[in-house]
This record gives sequence, structure tokens and C-alpha cells, in this order.
Amino acid sequence: MIKRSTDPFSEFIQSEQAGGVLLIVCVIASLVIANTAAHDSFARLLACTFGYESAVIHLKYSLLGWINDGLMAIFFFLIGLEIKNEMIDGHLSSFKIAAVPIFAAVGGAIVPAVIFFAFNYGQPTGSGWAIPMATDIAFALGVLSLLGKLVPASLKVLLSTLAVVDDLLAIIIIAVFYSTTLHWLYLGIATGIFLLLLLMNKLGVKHVAFYLIPGIILWYFIHHSGVHATIAGVLTALAIPVSSKKGPVLAKLAHQLNTPVNFVIMPLFALANTNIHFEAGIINGVAGLLGLGIILGLVFGKPTGVMLFAWLTVKLKIGALPDQLSWKHIAGMGILAGIGFTMSIFISLLSFGRSAYNTEAKFAILIASVIAGVAGFLYLRRILIGNKKSPL
Repeated sequence: MIKRSTDPFSEFIQSEQAGGVLLIVCVIASLVIANTAAHDSFARLLACTFGYESAVIHLKYSLLGWINDGLMAIFFFLIGLEIKNEMIDGHLSSFKIAAVPIFAAVGGAIVPAVIFFAFNYGQPTGSGWAIPMATDIAFALGVLSLLGKLVPASLKVLLSTLAVVDDLLAIIIIAVFYSTTLHWLYLGIATGIFLLLLLMNKLGVKHVAFYLIPGIILWYFIHHSGVHATIAGVLTALAIPVSSKKGPVLAKLAHQLNTPVNFVIMPLFALANTNIHFEAGIINGVAGLLGLGIILGLVFGKPTGVMLFAWLTVKLKIGALPDQLSWKHIAGMGILAGIGFTMSIFISLLSFGRSAYNTEAKFAILIASVIAGVAGFLYLRRILIGNKKSPL
């Protein structure tokens, strides 16, 4: 029998809270680097390219590209595993419960887009209507993890589902409205690989390697199709068998990935993507139509859309809340969904290129995400501590 350490620091390191704290430390470190003399050196480091390049295979990308498209695909793979496990035998095994975060994600995308469009209609910034639609799953779950064991498992699953659906919607929107070039051949090959993975599952193939290797190839073709490559992680996870002769597969894989994801992938992601350089005029842009559309869309539009569509889903008896959750929990989930960050910044870049509008948009996204993160944390902490003191 292994004796677990009772040292407080060791227990802290082993908890999800440590990953959340490390994530925030990396955000602060990245902002500091971006606004000091180390900025140029850090930018050159992120721009360094490495990989393999030939006449047939193109696998040479910048360090930033490997982090955002490669490592984050592993993160999405983990999220996909957790969601599938919950759908098979967990909090999402009931369609009525799964319907709530799915429709809430749709509402959380529509309402912010409408708010942004209302402020920016007819303006040069109108093309950025999709900026406040996305939820940054890494940061939203990172903030939620700071609450540790206070968080009901079903709330984490619902937030994960909402954020994944949000990101899938964002990817579809990028593909339809922002992608200048879609390579249909690569997309067709990727579709064929995914169907093959599903067929193997149906035929009873249990060895994980037979899914992971094609999953890497799937990632390659999705990346070259013009669609965001991280979706390959979710698709591969959905095809993984639940169990094999050696026991549960999904739970074992998720357990093995938790530590590298929480302590390596997410911190690197934060360090590489939060490096917003504050420039002259950036603060003034926040009070303009562009800044207001983004901030109000994420901070108010997200929770409004999430709550409205979740309520309609339950009211129309399409869905139902898990037993241990109340509408207060859904409200907190909606507030955290306002952390747009990386996907929002990505859409901003597609909308405005390297113009001054993009700089203003990034700063507005940062402000909105900080407000949503702090407000969501404080709100959920208050109601979760209250529930713990008084379960009734």
C-alpha cells in the first residue's frame, strides 16, 4: 500500500487548483514579457520553426503553431474523452441533461453576436461580429478548477460541454465566413479517416493504438484543410472504445492525460497566447463601438444567452437540469462562458488582420475575459460555499 503524503504543499500540487493557479501565473508572466524588453526575444522564440518538410509531407510549423494547433489538440482530446465518458455512463447519459449545455452554447453564441452587431452595424468593424461568440475552454475550466472540491462534477461536465460546442460553432463560423481557402480534398480525406475510426469502434477494435495513430493522421489532414486542427482531438476521442479486455479505456486515458494537460499544455498555451502588447491608443479603443460590442457581448451577452436558452430548453421539456444543480449554478456557468480569450483573439485576427482594430479588439477581449473570470469565480465561490454550509 502506498502511503500518501500529508504535506500541504504536496496535496496542493496534486489538486486541480494547482493547475488553475499555474495557468493564471503564466497569463501574468506572458503579459509582463509582452510589455518589457523581453518582448522581441519572446516573439522570435515563438516564431521559430521546426518539424519535417518534404515534397509530400508538410510538418514544419512555428513554436506558436505547434502549441496552438498541436498541443491544444491533445487538450481537446482529453475534453472529448471526458465528455464521451459522461455521455456513456455519467452526467450526460440522459439526452435531456445533455440538451441543456448544447442549447445553452447556441444561445451563448447568438446573443453576444447580436449585441456586437447592434453596436457595429454599418461600421468598418462590423466584420468582427463573431468575436464574442466563443468560450475559451482552457481558461474557463482553469478558473473553475480554482474552486477545487467545491465544484459539483456535473457543473464541470456541463461547462466543458458548453465550451466544446461553443468552440465547434466558432470553428464552423470560421470555416464558412472567415476561411479564404478550404481544401476539400484534405477535408474529404479527414472525413474518411474519422468514418474509419467509427467503423473500427463498431467492429469491436479495442487496442487504443489503432485509434491514436489514425488520429494523428486525422489531425494532419484537418490542419491542412483550413479548418481549425484542434477539432481532430474531439473527433478522435469520440471514436475511442469505452473499454477493452484490460478494463476501462476512456477513464484510464483521461487519468494519464490530466497531469500533462494541467501542468504543461495549458500553461504553455497561456504563456504563448496572452502576450498582448499595450500600445498607444489601445485604452481609448475600449470605449468605442468595437470595444463596447466585445465587452458587453462577452460579459452580458454570454450569461444572458446561456441562461435564456437553457431556461427555454427546460421550459419546453427538451432538457432538464442535473439533480445537484440549480439555476444559480447555470448562471455561474454562463458568466464563466464570457471568458472568450484565445478563440476570440483568433477571430479578431481573421476579421481585422494586423490593423489597429485588431489591437483594440484584443485589449477589449482581455478586459472582458478578466471581468468574466473574476466575476464567475466570486459568484460561484459564494453560492458553492453557501450550498456546502446549507445543503438544503
